[in-house]
Amino acid sequence: MGKSYIPKRYQPHLSLYQTQAAISLIKRIFQDQLSRELNLKRVSAPLFVRPESGLNDNLNGVERPVGFEIPSASAEAEVVHSLAKWKRMALYRYDFHPGKGIYTDMNAIRRDEELDNLHSAYVDQWDWEKVITEETRTEMTLHQTVRSIVQAICDTQLAVRGKYPDLLTLPLLEHEVAFATAQELEDRWPDKTPKERENLFAKENGTVFIQGIGGKLKSGKPHDGRAPDYDDWELNGDILFWYPVLECAMEISSMGIRVSPESLDRQLTLAGCDDRRELPFHKMLLAGRLPLTMGGGIGQSRLCMLLLGKAHIGEVQSSIWDEETQRLFDQADITLL
Repeated sequence: MGKSYIPKRYQPHLSLYQTQAAISLIKRIFQDQLSRELNLKRVSAPLFVRPESGLNDNLNGVERPVGFEIPSASAEAEVVHSLAKWKRMALYRYDFHPGKGIYTDMNAIRRDEELDNLHSAYVDQWDWEKVITEETRTEMTLHQTVRSIVQAICDTQLAVRGKYPDLLTLPLLEHEVAFATAQELEDRWPDKTPKERENLFAKENGTVFIQGIGGKLKSGKPHDGRAPDYDDWELNGDILFWYPVLECAMEISSMGIRVSPESLDRQLTLAGCDDRRELPFHKMLLAGRLPLTMGGGIGQSRLCMLLLGKAHIGEVQSSIWDEETQRLFDQADITLL
C-alpha cells in the first residue's frame, strides 16, 4: 500500500500537454547549466552491470537489485541502483584529468522502494563525476560545488518561469545555501527523527546542505544510510529545498567527495563489509590506482516536481502505483503518468 496523498486545495499549474513540454525544457536547460558550472562532458552509461564487478551500489544494504541472465554472454547481470562507482572507473578508463568530469542519464529500478509522493520504483537522475586533486579534496571544494549546483537549479527555474507564466505564483527558490552537519542537527534537535530535523532546517532556511551522512552520530545511529565504498562519510551530504506544496524538505541531490584508499579502508571495516576488498573495483581503489573524484546524482523527476509545483512524482514520470494511490488521483482528476 502506498503512502501518497493530495494536499488540500492542490491544483496543477500546467495542463498535461504543457507539463510534458516543460519537462523537456527543464531537462535540456539544466543539463547544459550543470555541464557549464562543473566542466562536465556527456557520456553514455550502462543500465546493468555484472554483480561480481563490485560496481553496483548496494544503497543501504537491504535493497534487492533486479537481476537477469544474458545467455549469449554466459553472464548474470544486475540493473544498477546508481552509477556512483561506475563513473569513477569510467574517469580512470577515459583518462580524464583534474578539473574535468562526466555526466550521464542514470535509470534504475528500486523494487523495494516505499511508494509515496516523492518515491517511485523507477529512478531517473543525472549522475556526474569529476576528477579532483589531493589539494582540492576539501570541505571548501564540496561547498563550492554545492553552490554551483544550486545556482544551476535556480537559473533553470527562472528560464522555465519565463516560458510558462502560470508558474509565477510558485515561490522562487532560495539561492543562498545553509550548511550544517548531521551531528549539528542532532545536537540541536536530539528528540527529533532525521527526517524531522531535515524538515525543520529546510523550512527555516529554504535551501540547505546536510553534511556527514553514513557514519554513526553521537546517538550511535547514522543520519541516513550510505554505502561505505563511494562517498567519504565526512565529506558528503544532501541538497534539500523546502517544498511548500508538500510542506516538507525535498532532497534533490546526494553527493560528495569520494573515498580515498584510506577512508575506504576505514569505512569498509566500520560497515562490516571487509569481504568487498577482493572485488575488482575495491582492489584498484585500495591500491591507489583510481583517480580522486567527487560526484553525485541529481533527481530528474524530483527537479521537475520542484520547478513545476507538482504534488506527486507520478505527475512527471511514468511508473507503476498501487491501486489506492491510482484511485485517489483519478477521483481528483489528476493524471499520474
